[in-house]
Amino acid sequence: MSSKAFIEQLSPVLFWDMDKSQLDVEKHARGLIQRVLEYGTLSDWRLTRDFYGLDTVVANCKQMRTLDPMALSFICAISDTKKEDYRCYQFRLSHPTHWNS
Repeated sequence: MSSKAFIEQLSPVLFWDMDKSQLDVEKHARGLIQRVLEYGTLSDWRLTRDFYGLDTVVANCKQMRTLDPMALSFICAISDTKKEDYRCYQFRLSHPTHWNS
């Protein structure tokens, strides 16, 4: 599948704040994957997994500074990895908040 076809098949709501014609799927992979995990539909997830491959998705997620806790749990379950392997989880442990989040 081409990059353009991939972007066109994703939900338009993911790109409410940007011009998707300017998006480079390789350069902006981490941000795109994060948007799909946090705001996309199940079909967006399947498209992303098929386009990048699960290993690439997991590798990008492991480097993210922030990731919604539910999205983190999903990617851990789908890839059989531990939360402790993810940068966003380590950051959360090392920077506790006063609020329940």
